[in-house]
Order: sequence, then C-alpha cells, then structure tokens
Amino acid sequence: MRSPGDYVPASSPTPPSVTSGTPGTPAVVPVPVEAPPVSTSSGTTPSGVTTIPSGNGPSSVNGSALQSTGQSTGPSSVQPPPPISSETPDLRAPALYLNRELSWLEFNARVLAEAENEVVPLLERLKFHAIVGSNVDEFFMVRVAGLKQQLTGEVGELAADGLTAHEQLVKISLRAHELVAQQMTGLIGNLLPRLASDGTLVLVKPEQLSPDAIALMDERFHTEVFPILTPIAIDPGHPFPHVRNKSLNLGVMFSREGENEPGFGVVQVPMMLPRLLEVSGYKTDSGMPAKHAFVLLEDLIARHVGTIFPGVRHKGVYTFRVTRNFDLEIDEEEAQDLLQTIQQELRRRERGAAVRLEVAGEPSADSLAKLVRSLKLDPERDVYRSAFLNVSDLMGWVPREERRDLRDDPYSPLVTSPLRDTDDIFATIREGDILLHHPYESFDPIVELITRAADDPDVLAIKQTLYRAGGDSPIVKALARAAETGKQVTAIVELKARFDEESNIVWARTLEQSGVHVVYGLLGLKTHAKCLLIIRRERGGLRRYVHLSTGNYNTTTSRLYTDVALLTAKPSYGADASSLFNLLTGYSAPAKWNSLVVAPLGLHEAILGLIAREAEHARQGRPARIVAKMNSLVDEDVIEALYRASQVGVPISLLVRGICCLRPGVPGVSENIEVRALIDRYLEHGRIFHFANAGKDEVYISSADWMPRNFHRRVEVMIPMEDSAIRTRLIDTLNVSWSDNVKGWVLEPNGAYVRAQARPGQPLIRSQAKFIEQTRDKVKVADQAARPSTRFHMMPTAQRSPLEGKVPRPQQRRRARRDEQ
Repeated sequence: MRSPGDYVPASSPTPPSVTSGTPGTPAVVPVPVEAPPVSTSSGTTPSGVTTIPSGNGPSSVNGSALQSTGQSTGPSSVQPPPPISSETPDLRAPALYLNRELSWLEFNARVLAEAENEVVPLLERLKFHAIVGSNVDEFFMVRVAGLKQQLTGEVGELAADGLTAHEQLVKISLRAHELVAQQMTGLIGNLLPRLASDGTLVLVKPEQLSPDAIALMDERFHTEVFPILTPIAIDPGHPFPHVRNKSLNLGVMFSREGENEPGFGVVQVPMMLPRLLEVSGYKTDSGMPAKHAFVLLEDLIARHVGTIFPGVRHKGVYTFRVTRNFDLEIDEEEAQDLLQTIQQELRRRERGAAVRLEVAGEPSADSLAKLVRSLKLDPERDVYRSAFLNVSDLMGWVPREERRDLRDDPYSPLVTSPLRDTDDIFATIREGDILLHHPYESFDPIVELITRAADDPDVLAIKQTLYRAGGDSPIVKALARAAETGKQVTAIVELKARFDEESNIVWARTLEQSGVHVVYGLLGLKTHAKCLLIIRRERGGLRRYVHLSTGNYNTTTSRLYTDVALLTAKPSYGADASSLFNLLTGYSAPAKWNSLVVAPLGLHEAILGLIAREAEHARQGRPARIVAKMNSLVDEDVIEALYRASQVGVPISLLVRGICCLRPGVPGVSENIEVRALIDRYLEHGRIFHFANAGKDEVYISSADWMPRNFHRRVEVMIPMEDSAIRTRLIDTLNVSWSDNVKGWVLEPNGAYVRAQARPGQPLIRSQAKFIEQTRDKVKVADQAARPSTRFHMMPTAQRSPLEGKVPRPQQRRRARRDEQ
C-alpha cells in the first residue's frame, strides 16, 4: 500500500459526476463517498526526476529535492505573516491572503531576475527586459487604472488581504519604483554596455557620430521627420495637448525675450516612424566596427529643437511617456451591435485617464509640475524617472539569425508519433486519444487538421472558438475557405480578448464575408475555452473529431508558450463539444455533460468538490494529494478549500506561474501546501490538475485558472483525461516541472520568492530543457522505425480563398491525387 505522500499514477480514472441543467444553474458535485484504500505498485518517473514530496510545513521545501537559495524577489521591507493563534483560525482572515496586485508585480520581479541572470545569454536577457516593460505597461493600463476608478467612484470594496484601493496604490507605487530602479541598473549599467562592447548592439548619441554621419542624419531629419512634427507651446491660448497612450514625447523648456514665465512645449515623437535609426561605419571605443549601431529618433529630434522652436532661449529637453486607462467598458445589454460598440470603445479608450507618467532626462521643477497637473496625476506616486523609456522596444533589435551564441540553443517544435508517421490524420485520431505538449511538440498538426478538414469533401461542418488567433492566421484562412466550398462553418470569435480586440474584429469581418457563421459568444461572458469540432461523414455514419487545449489557436504563441492539448474522436467528448457550441450559439445547455466540466455552469463547484473529496480521503486515512499547475490562483473560495484540505493532512503542491494569493507554510492552516513557480525561455501557460483520489488518479487539463473571472465571467472548459497512458504522462510532466531546481522559485510564507536549488548530491534539473530532450528522443525512436514512404510531411498552407489569390500548385497536385483515388 502506498502512503499519501507518494506521487505515482494509479490504474483507473474516476471522473467526477458533474451535471448541469439550464444556463445559470450550477453543476452539482456529489459529496465525496468513502472508498477502501487502494493498493498499487509504485510508478516510474523520468530519469533523474524526483517525485513530488509529501512534506509538512515551510521546512518541507528543504526536506525535498529542492532547497531555497539566498536570492529572492520581494519588496525591500518584507514582513512575516501575522501569527495565527486561534485553534480554529478564520480561514478568511486577511493575514492569510497575499495581495493580488503585489503578487503580479512579484511575477515581473522574477522575470526581471532572469534578465539579470548571468547564466542567461545576453540577447535572451534583453528579451526578458522587454517582457517586463510590456507586462508593467499592461498592469498600469488595466489593474492600476481599475484601482484609480475605485477611488474616484468611492467604491469601498476591500481586497482579500484587507487593503483599500488607496493602500494598494501606495504599495504598488513603492514596489514599482523599486523594480524600475532595479531594471535601469541592470539594463543601462550592465547589459547594454556589454552588448555594445563588441559591437553587437550600440546606442549612439548624434554628437558621437562622425561629421559625415551627422550630416546624413541631419538630412534625414529635415526630409523625413521634420515635416511630420507638430510642436505645441503650452500657454493660455494653447492648452495641453492630448498625449497618446504609451507614445514618446519631448518636453521642451525655454524662455522668451521679455517674459519672466518659463515656457514649455511638447513634441510628439511620430509613432509611424522607426524609433531606431541605424547608422553605418560606427566603431566602438575599442575600434571594432559595430554590427548594429542606432540613433534614437527622440535624440535626433532633440538635436534640432532649435529648428522646431525658433526664436526662443532653450533651457533643456527631456523625454516623457504617458500610460492611460486602456480597459474597455462595454454595456453588452445596451449594445445593439457588439462589434460596432467595441470599435467605438477602442477609439474612446485612446482618451482614457492618465495613470502613470514616465520621465527620462532632467526636467525643471516647473515644467514637470505643469505636466503632472495637466495629466491630473499624483507627483509622488504616479511619476517614474527612468533612464530609458518604453523598454519593450528592445524586442527584436538584433535579427534572430545573428549572434546565435548570445541566444538560447535553437529548438524548433517537432512532430512526434503517432502524427509523424501518418498519411491520414483522421484515422490516427480514431485509433486513440493523442496528447500534444507545446511548444516541444509542434502545433503544425493542428493547422494541418483544420486545413485538411477544409478541403475534405467528407467533412460537413467545422466549429471553432477563436480567442487570440494572431496576425495572418492560416487557421482563419482555412475556415474561410471551408465556408466558401459550402461547408457549415461556425466561429466563436471573442471580440473582448484584451488588447487583441482590433485583430479579432478584422478576422470576424473576414470570416463573415466568406460565409462563416460568426458568433460573439454569450452575453456578459468571455469565451475563453479552446475547442475545435469537426463533423465528418464516414462509412459508419457521422463522426466527431475534437481538439481541446489550454492554449490559443495561434501559430506564433504556440512556439513561445507551454500548453497541452488533446485530440480525440471519443463519442463522449464529441457530444460534449457539440453541446458546448450549442450553448455558445443557442444559449441551450445539455441536461448533463458526459466528460467536460464547463464554466460558468459548474466548474467552480467541481473544483471545490474535488478538493473536498481529497480532504475526506485524508480524514479516512486513504491516499490523498492535490497537484495543480496554473497561471494564477486568486479565488478565495478555492483558497479556503485548499486551507481546509491542508489542515486535515492533504499534501498540496501548487505550480503557479503568476499571481498567487494563497499564503503557504502557515502553521495550523497551510503547512501542507507548497507553492513554486517557473520562469524560463518559454512562458508557462498550461493548466494541469491531479487529484490522487484514494489511489484512483484523476488528471484534468483546462483553459481556466483558479480565478473568479474564469469561474463566473468566462466560458471555460476542464477536460478529464480518460486514457491511462495520457494520465501517466501528465503526472510525469508535473513531476518534472516540480523538480526544476535551475529555473524554479519557491514562495515563502512572507510572500517573497526565493530561487530553488538542488540539495547536495541532487542532479540539476531544468524542466523545459528536459522536455526538449524527451521530445527529441521520442522523434529519434520514431525515425528509426518509420518507413520513408509513410513519413509525416506538413503540407504548405492549404488552398487559399479567392480573396487571397491563386491556389498553390502543391495543393492542386494533392487534390489531383485524391481525385484519381
């Protein structure tokens, strides 16, 4: 008999019985029933990987294969959590919860730590700096903006940790200022000088150029830049101009003859021009020719400020950048046309209230005060001084094909068995469920499946959700082509996918023009579920093929995010997928779901029920364990349920990439809970949940994090893994991720994260590198057994729509071969 601490797969699944009736009726999760202890043989784990320990309390981290290092991320004044003295503590006490907003900033602190990690190649470090910049921009545009709206609206709602909106804004400002200072120290003081030392990437001031180079730059200014500029002097006749969100601007300080009042002007740096102006022939201080040398556009404009504001005495120039409230506010019940309403709201949000002012340079006190007053910002809390603005512009400065020695080892996603060896992808799916682990395994088979379905005369209908399809999507093109050939095609396009609204509007109109039935989802809910349903006519009748995933149908992010997906032709999944699309298009929910657990029709209740069942198993002395991998853990009901399970002895291992409001390691409450996070070359995005269930392991994948918005304000799907081999593989995946002692972080009870490292004698494990290695090994084995004539060859993008041009010849040849058969 195995102990509750063992982490090995058992033999058979027991999916929870989750039912739902009409929309809005929560699913019912049965009260956990007693079951006798199950005797199983010990499972196997990948070589060199330690299984997840059962551990107790904060010290359990040091009792496992990992121990924390001295390096940590967290505010400069981290305080331990208040002691929980009551024998029956209040599990909703604010002291037991970490602040959501501060936890998100700590995620970015971990990303910033990778940008400062000397082991990481230099250009990858530059990428992490850019990611931090982009993430913090979004944080201010949405989360900080929301807190400011609470203040102006006099909303008295408290966060789970008991902080008011004002208190949160104060703490956010303190921590964000620390991160900006830390980032500038690492970027300006370390990384950029090192990239410049050998000429890889050099930022040059105009005055550092040779006379010939300066002359060329000056000519470029007068012919390409100056005609576009619109200088605005700020005075009673010229009010402060509207400054676009995240745009770069020059603040010009000057004085006029005979006037005592200092003058101030604004010049917006044109966003349609490249910010980096490449110069040739520049040599570094060591005399080495620079491979890439750039002058910043704002520096070139500042050089010619006398031309822009003639006839005044110039006292200085600085750069500033404004971040605005950029979230959408849509009353869907009042909107007659949701698409048109969102288009109008997109235009309106450009004029959202300012939430942050970033300044580079040395502004005078009076000009900065004018700027702050005009933007209605707090001069202490909302103003950030930085040596370099818009750090996300650093992304892509050096072409990817250059300086491979300064990047991660190259890796291209691979097509693995059984898809690698098939000529008929539908037949392969019929043979059994297939799990794909992206980006280690290629997303190309999914594109190929949709492409073949679009061209297959036996495919009658295709239904798909589209959340973030990305630009120039081959999937969208295939759906359009399928509709043009007469197939029944339905696309659930989520117009409210934040910051992808404009792209999704374009795709929605393109699909509608091709005859696709485009639906924008359920009123008041975002459709976040990832589902593809193909209905095909076959010899025995109609058959449904289903793809369910934790990630988006996006060919770009599929190479950058870690996700898991299931391909299946099982009738139970197919029936539920049909019910899901009927729910989205016709507001009709089935009386019962066969396999899927759907939000908002019971996912929240199901998760609470699964946690409660593990607690009951622990009380009865049966094997119990919870292992959950997700992006964010915020929901207070779920956190309380996890605390209750911990109190009765359930070992709980949580891999939470981003926000985690649960406080682990608190005696009497969460001493059986450990929380870890991973930051590496790929963004951890997959959601995988494992419940030991008295030895009858249940494993799920899901599109949903454990957050209120996922449970109550989105359409989400959680999928039980019915195939035992897939369950075992996902459990091994959790094991490898948990064992990461190279890129892993451990959350301490005080809210700080510390790096994890191997204990003496333990091997170093970098989980993402391990998955790459496993995938390559899998392909090698398949290649040795494969016959050349049956090797999987990805087709080029399939026959295009008449809107796109002529049919590619390879597609014509394939059609000709099929017609001959």
